[in-house]
Amino acid sequence: MNTEATSAPRTLQDLMAQACAFEREAVERYTEFADVLETHNNREAAALFRQLATQEARHAEELMRSMGWQQPPAPAAQQPAPRGADLQQAHYLMQPWHALQVALEAEREARDFFAALVRRSDSEEVRRAAQRLQAEEQEHIDMLQGWLAKVPAPPADWAEDPDPPRYHD
Repeated sequence: MNTEATSAPRTLQDLMAQACAFEREAVERYTEFADVLETHNNREAAALFRQLATQEARHAEELMRSMGWQQPPAPAAQQPAPRGADLQQAHYLMQPWHALQVALEAEREARDFFAALVRRSDSEEVRRAAQRLQAEEQEHIDMLQGWLAKVPAPPADWAEDPDPPRYHD
């Protein structure tokens, strides 16, 4: 994602609408991860993704409340969004450590997105709001790194399944 190549939101409302859209998309992606992992009876990693989805939903609600919105407006101009958690990274045997790595990558991308807006914005109000959003994403990163410090890294053979799924023709 090249955030430097596009223009920054011009108003606080545009920035917050875009930020809210990002948060809501993160809720959807983390929920999709949880659903996939629950389908494969990986309840531990699924629970972690559900917790992340809940936190992102709270963040979206806080953004809406701060703007006095009942429903967020559509972003004025769609900026290249942080990619977010990529469902292609889901593996039915992934462990919480992997889930945290996926989330950490997504949060770093979001932080970097808002940092780029801070550098590019012509509006002091937008720049200050983007700095707050960047700081919030950094808080998410710090939280995830704290969780990672408590979760053991998986063994090298974590993806080996002694009883792999069988597919019939």
